[in-house]
Amino acid sequence: MRRVPRAVPAGRGASGAPADRLANLARMTSVDETHDPALRSWVQSANASGCDFPIQNLPFAAFRRAGSHEPFRGAVAIGDEVLDLGALHGAGVFDGAAGRALAAAAQPTLNALMGEGRGAAAALRRALSGALRTGSALESRLRTLLVPQRAAEYRVAAEVGDYTDFYASIHHATSVGRLFRPDNPLLPNYKWVPIAYHGRASSIRVSGFELQRPVGQLLPPGAAQPVLGPTRRLDYELEVGVFIGRGNALGEPVPLAQAEEHVFGLCLLNDWSARDIQSWEYQPLGPFLAKNFATTVSPWVVTLEALIPYRTAWTRPAGEPPPLAYLDDEPVRRAGGFDLRLEVWLDTAKMRARGIAAQRLSHSNFRDSWWTVSQMVAHHTVNGCNLRPGDLFGSGTQSGPAPDEAGSLLELSGGGKRPIALGEGESRTFLEDGDRVSFRAWCEREGLARIGFGELTGTVRPAA
Repeated sequence: MRRVPRAVPAGRGASGAPADRLANLARMTSVDETHDPALRSWVQSANASGCDFPIQNLPFAAFRRAGSHEPFRGAVAIGDEVLDLGALHGAGVFDGAAGRALAAAAQPTLNALMGEGRGAAAALRRALSGALRTGSALESRLRTLLVPQRAAEYRVAAEVGDYTDFYASIHHATSVGRLFRPDNPLLPNYKWVPIAYHGRASSIRVSGFELQRPVGQLLPPGAAQPVLGPTRRLDYELEVGVFIGRGNALGEPVPLAQAEEHVFGLCLLNDWSARDIQSWEYQPLGPFLAKNFATTVSPWVVTLEALIPYRTAWTRPAGEPPPLAYLDDEPVRRAGGFDLRLEVWLDTAKMRARGIAAQRLSHSNFRDSWWTVSQMVAHHTVNGCNLRPGDLFGSGTQSGPAPDEAGSLLELSGGGKRPIALGEGESRTFLEDGDRVSFRAWCEREGLARIGFGELTGTVRPAA
């Protein structure tokens, strides 16, 4: 069942004065002309039904022409094209706040743009919306700056200095907990603390990465001592990535009401996991080699501005404990969530060889997350921890309440006990060499423009 809203006494939150809270709610929910579903672009592919990248989206990435030795630079997606922001900066068509933001976006990574804050990115998005819409006087100048997406290659959008992976889906936590603690699946702190661990930033890669099956210590069933070997239980985790924008000084917490001013945008994230290595090593200090060998992200980062029409209430089931005051705020309750649909697809080497399409394994929605993006930021900094532009959060595996909404094979296969049937007589409990995992995500509602995230893919190669 979906959650029902929980009544919380007015003024319970302690994240700012009433005026601050009203301003925060306005930032979350105020649409403008860039969200108009009637807007059309002179880039005709952006107007196609089902397009991930209409003019109402305009997500950012770092790109260059495929096979070239050009420097990477910023880009926005429009239809099936890439608009080269480095070349656009050189053309000198924008000034003011948009021009300054464009100069930052022309760099090899988006860290500088992220560090300028949400206002800068929003100003650039508005200027780009005007330049790319039908009837723009800039059409002839910008048309020469387009590169087909099929002819582009990408890097991770930012130089990631620090990476934190949360555990924000109660459905995932409960499902996995039942596999190990059937009578008490959730640990006592789960409903109170936005649980997270610090991951390995150096192994973050962009979509298309070919993942080498990791090796580590594992304890075979019935064995008395561990062995070193390739994981036999390789898994994916369907997550939403959060890129931090403006940072905060060491020792200065970010109040909940200001948290989203420190968020640049969202992407897709796959936290690859070796379950057998994880089960042997995770006590007492949590994940290590089971998680640090690879994390992949989608190239496109969708700004919070583009997602405004899809804000949704953040709720808890009746009878659940309310969050502590620093994590509770009326604007977050009213509009802290995102109605973001998520899917996992799989195709095997055999399926590709025979021309069989990928098979959808599961679907879920980010609105079911136990904690919001704002709460993750506020909790991460409440002790004074400093965030920096380009830091990355993972939301944790996003599973829903239904069995087909599980965001990992660990859940879908019941810990490896229920093989998942695929085409041509194949089945999977965990990933095998040659398997390709694809994540997709989008927001869609009648009367609104579809806001897509593109695709995140990764293919498993044999262990060294």
